[in-house]
Amino acid sequence: MSESVSALGGASFDGFVAVREIGPLGMISLRVKPGVAGLDRAIREVVGTGVPAQRRIEVLGDRAVAWMSPDELLLILPYRDTETAMATIGSMLAGQHHLAAVVSDARAVFRIEGAKADQVIAKLCPVDMDRLAEGEVRRTRAAQVAAAFWRQGEGVTLVCFRSVAPYVMGLLKHSAMVGSELE
Repeated sequence: MSESVSALGGASFDGFVAVREIGPLGMISLRVKPGVAGLDRAIREVVGTGVPAQRRIEVLGDRAVAWMSPDELLLILPYRDTETAMATIGSMLAGQHHLAAVVSDARAVFRIEGAKADQVIAKLCPVDMDRLAEGEVRRTRAAQVAAAFWRQGEGVTLVCFRSVAPYVMGLLKHSAMVGSELE
């Protein structure tokens, strides 16, 4: 396996919040109907949590599973563990209608940290951040591009397509600038 690299090489910016690209992370898109035989066991085996409720994310250490749509889950795990996870999913869901695809290299992940992380997201996304609970996943757009994000502690994690990572980093950076940096 070749050496993995993140979309922006770990780019970061410190404004009134810290913005950093994190990764590379292992990500598997799992398309499957809820309640399929073996699904709960497969998620528990790969991620260590249960299947999340609608618009929720379950996090355990460096692993997570996010509800993305009624028939799609996003599994997040260490990059090096994706092959093993795919084999486990295939084995535990054998004979069941599902589609699992490694999307690690097609995504970029950003972490926005600080007490005002919500403000950075609110400038870019049509979401009422006051009503977004910790652990709730929101799929929407950040300015002109598709994104998903969730609150975690004093910060927000945002996932987008790798092809738009420089644009998203620019948006986040501009949104996190204090007044004197804008001049």
